[in-house]
Amino acid sequence: MTSGPGRIDRYFSVSARGSTYGTEVRGGLVTFVAMAYIVVLNPLVLGSFAPDDAAAKPDVLGDILPVPEVAAVTALAAGVMSIVFGLFARYPFAIATGLGINTLLAVTIAPQVTWPEAMGLVVLDGIVIVILAVTGLRTAVFNAVPRELKAAIVAGIGMFIAFIGMVDAGFVHRVPDSANTTVPVGLGINGSIASWPTAVFVFGVVLMSILVARKVRGGLLIGIAVTTVLAIIVEAVADVGPANEVGPTGWNLNVPSTPDKFVQTPDLALVGNVSLFGAFERIGVLAASLLVFTLVLANFFDAMGTMTGLGREAGLTDKDGNVPNVGRALVAEGTGAIVGGAMSSSSNTVFVESAAGIAEGARTGLANVVTGVLFLAAMFLTPLYSIVPIEAAAPALVVVGALMIGQVRDIDFADFRIALPAFLTMVVMPFTYSIANGIGVGFVTWVLIAAFTGRARATHPLMWVVAALFAVYFAIDPITEVIT
Repeated sequence: MTSGPGRIDRYFSVSARGSTYGTEVRGGLVTFVAMAYIVVLNPLVLGSFAPDDAAAKPDVLGDILPVPEVAAVTALAAGVMSIVFGLFARYPFAIATGLGINTLLAVTIAPQVTWPEAMGLVVLDGIVIVILAVTGLRTAVFNAVPRELKAAIVAGIGMFIAFIGMVDAGFVHRVPDSANTTVPVGLGINGSIASWPTAVFVFGVVLMSILVARKVRGGLLIGIAVTTVLAIIVEAVADVGPANEVGPTGWNLNVPSTPDKFVQTPDLALVGNVSLFGAFERIGVLAASLLVFTLVLANFFDAMGTMTGLGREAGLTDKDGNVPNVGRALVAEGTGAIVGGAMSSSSNTVFVESAAGIAEGARTGLANVVTGVLFLAAMFLTPLYSIVPIEAAAPALVVVGALMIGQVRDIDFADFRIALPAFLTMVVMPFTYSIANGIGVGFVTWVLIAAFTGRARATHPLMWVVAALFAVYFAIDPITEVIT
């Protein structure tokens, strides 16, 4: 009879992919260390310490998501989904709350509805994504998108993430009364790095960049930890204070300080706090459907380039650059939106930081199981959020953005028919603060250029369908006016 370890080996294809149990465990650990910052960062993106904070994210009723509760469910969702993905898809692609979607929720959706209603829209988005994956449509679209656009989507998300980090840390500021100036945003305050918190951010970017360049395992987490220590020292010496009290030179989200305790029982009160159809009653069927459509478009394509890139780095793609049995992976990844919405942590998706574990040798879903177990343990360390200021976590976004933009090497910029759609995909994301906008502009531009350069028949029919949907999305306001 086959022994237990033999069954595990065959189930995950450990030996078949040239790996070992030790390598998978080590790879899972490195992946966790590389992406553990999300337990600190997501609460600072979605949550608030108090409704009257300068950086509070109240919903339409003025309610907020408490930071400690968001930290707990962020770790819980990442743990559950990483394990599920590892067992079902059997790839070393760890899952956690997606950066970009959480910002979309906090900045665009929550102000229109309540937080439970916003999370209900995320759940509906996940249901649609799973249905599309089960029917095979998501896989078909996944394979229909040109390789160059897949690469541009990943690179664009990287630019968007980096821009978010710079804005949150105060390195980039909106220029007051920008209508009367030549630029809408500027460097720091009046064109200079004029605050201690921003200086801490710059130190963090330099440190994490060096650690990643030297391939130090867990470089991002080490960088966050060291930068946080520096922030605590700076606050103790300079007494900077919060931004809402001292103006733009203060700490943007939370003042770094040592908590009373480092371990506590996680508060999971947000789990199940969801209103599935409440948004449709509050803002109407058309407006709510548009928000779901936006989430579906963003979620649908966010994982596409990431999976392709990770699969290529792990040597798991076929000759066409596609991930074998990607349908199972897309179903599992789509479930991340349902679970994330149900737990109020926002949509969960594949993380590019999984590349750290893959570089360590991870090749199977067993590494994901290890990563997931570590995230579940991290639920009990959520008090750490009170130590880490956004200026210490945001440098990780800049570094991750630099890693993601490396996908541009797969784009032939010498061919303008490819260069323009890829370029617009990348720049529109940060310029409009929207992943969906960048993807949509890229798709529409691609098919239009194809139509007028004799490549219409060479373009997959699904590309035309998706481009048409994006065209409707971009013109939804005048279309709505005509209908009503």
